[in-house]
Amino acid sequence: MIKDSSVQEVLQTARIEDVVGDFVNLKRRGSNLIGLCPFHGEKTPSFNVNPARNIFKCFGCGKAGDSVTFLREHDSLSFVEAIKWIARKYGIQLEEVEVSDEVMEERRVIDGLYLVNEYAKKYFQEQLFESDTGKAVGLSYFKERGFREDLIKKFGLGFTQTQRDHFYQRATADGYPPDTLQKLGLIREQRDFFRGRVMFTIHNLSGKPVAFAGRILKKDAKAPKYINSPETEIYNKSKTLYGLYFAKTAIRKNDEAILVEGYTDVLSLHQAGVENAVASSGTSLTVEQTQLIRRFTDNVKILYDGDAAGVKAALRGLDLLLEQNLNVRIVLLPQGEDPDSYVQKLGSTKFEEYLDSAAKDFILFKTNLLLKEAEGDPLKKAELVRDIVGSIARVPDAIKRDVYVRECARLLDVDASTLFAEIDRTRQINAQKDRQAKYRAERRARAQQERQQPSGSGVTDAPPLPGAEYAPLPGSPAPADRPVAAPRPSRESNEYQERDIVRLLVEFGDKIFDAEEQLTVAEYILGNIEDVMDAFDHPLYERMVRFAFERVAAEKPLVSTDFTSNRDAEIAVAAANLLERPHELSEGWKRRDIELTTQLAREENYRADSKSAVLRFRLKKVDKMIQSNLAQLRQPNLDDRMAVKVMRIHGELQQLRDELGAELKTIVYR
Repeated sequence: MIKDSSVQEVLQTARIEDVVGDFVNLKRRGSNLIGLCPFHGEKTPSFNVNPARNIFKCFGCGKAGDSVTFLREHDSLSFVEAIKWIARKYGIQLEEVEVSDEVMEERRVIDGLYLVNEYAKKYFQEQLFESDTGKAVGLSYFKERGFREDLIKKFGLGFTQTQRDHFYQRATADGYPPDTLQKLGLIREQRDFFRGRVMFTIHNLSGKPVAFAGRILKKDAKAPKYINSPETEIYNKSKTLYGLYFAKTAIRKNDEAILVEGYTDVLSLHQAGVENAVASSGTSLTVEQTQLIRRFTDNVKILYDGDAAGVKAALRGLDLLLEQNLNVRIVLLPQGEDPDSYVQKLGSTKFEEYLDSAAKDFILFKTNLLLKEAEGDPLKKAELVRDIVGSIARVPDAIKRDVYVRECARLLDVDASTLFAEIDRTRQINAQKDRQAKYRAERRARAQQERQQPSGSGVTDAPPLPGAEYAPLPGSPAPADRPVAAPRPSRESNEYQERDIVRLLVEFGDKIFDAEEQLTVAEYILGNIEDVMDAFDHPLYERMVRFAFERVAAEKPLVSTDFTSNRDAEIAVAAANLLERPHELSEGWKRRDIELTTQLAREENYRADSKSAVLRFRLKKVDKMIQSNLAQLRQPNLDDRMAVKVMRIHGELQQLRDELGAELKTIVYR
């Protein structure tokens, strides 16, 4: 067990921006840094890093904490593993004391899969460099491909023997349990899964081996060329990019990722100095993989073989990349070449020059390609237009869509207004389908929750979203199960403070709150609710605040029409409801020339309203955190160390609540 003094040294040394920066591409935004959240898929950054307070916070999914919390959440590390990771990063020597059998057992369960994979990686490398067969067959193959030994060791390449149980016998003799070996796909019924193959180690973003791929060397029509580890708790193929651990620094530095198909393509490019290359491991590109790329850069260069199969592979990933708002270019290599062969033929300098000169905008490349296929056939051309419209409609950025439409209209000899109209219709249909799917999913979840509640429990369904009527598209049928608008919450409800925050953002978000600092109401409100915004009670209000944050983070003005004209019908209707004024001064006061001075008009009082709303919102959320903390403190299995920590947090929260109450001139009860 690590001594407390060492733990404290690590915690005091760790800088949140350094730790998170190894996994997320961060950009400066005022005194903080922002990036794409690694815990949930998003297209606009809502992940916030605060160096002054040494914490991170995601406005999208609610994840928050310090450096240790980030590592534990991101890589499923134990507390001890996270401390060791930070210690290695900063060169801190940890002092340890003997651990109990119980702690060792817990650590073994948590770390077991990683430990076995690390063992397997070393075994494969040992067979490659030390066994006669490995050197004669495996190492010769890699060297024939032009790979240096330092690259082979860096990427964890290896070799497996042809015997049926060579690895199994070694691993079990060294104490590794067969059930774990089988779970990781290293053995199958006491036989080695990988036999007579060269091995490629697949690492996660922290550099830990999570899976393996084996390539057969002899020509065998019955055996697949590549076989891969199965998916496990630590490996999801659709969420992994080969080589990303080694490429992430270069991707950030170059502000571009080069996407190739295979393992050897990545290796050849890295050896040639093109270190920002990653591979989709021979599979079609997935949403999760595109989101991984976006965490480090907005620019992607797709590099595939110049044959017909290579072109089709490139087009398969197009729409996914466009949906993530990535800037995509494509480079097709000469016929018969792949990245591996071509970089070795040209050399690194000329190869990079070729990449720059041959790169073409991806959507315009697709337009030109399909236009050639449809040449002279009006029916095919009409289908082509629909195909291109479907792709452009997926681009979130309106300016990019505008540029693509005008250029494609010129290439296709079609009126731009026709394309714009079709794209708007397509986007509305897609948005409508997404909203209906989301609402039905929420209904199913609530129904499932109801079924799990015991009868007579008194638990009722959550109220419908306020103003949540769906605005059906022209000519489309209305949803059969449309939600009904809910009444406004009472002032005693926790939702009232959330509603007031959203009202101020909708009505006064672009107003100047502080003229000297040029701070808007939206910037003031969002900046001051950051540390207590763990979770909104109301999902629609949460979405509206998230939308506002995305606008402000992108340095765009936040005006009322951004809400009332929002493509999300729920947001648009709710915003309109919030702007309603049910109580207006009677005209009689004006006719009698009577001026009321006891209360400023709504338009003139937004600064005071904003301050009050923020304080009351924070007070409610702090009170909620106190109740949650008390519940944790009452847990019977809480150990002494954690109890002390919870008590300290409880005291700090109570002090914060008292300060907020004093500022509001409100009595708070303990």
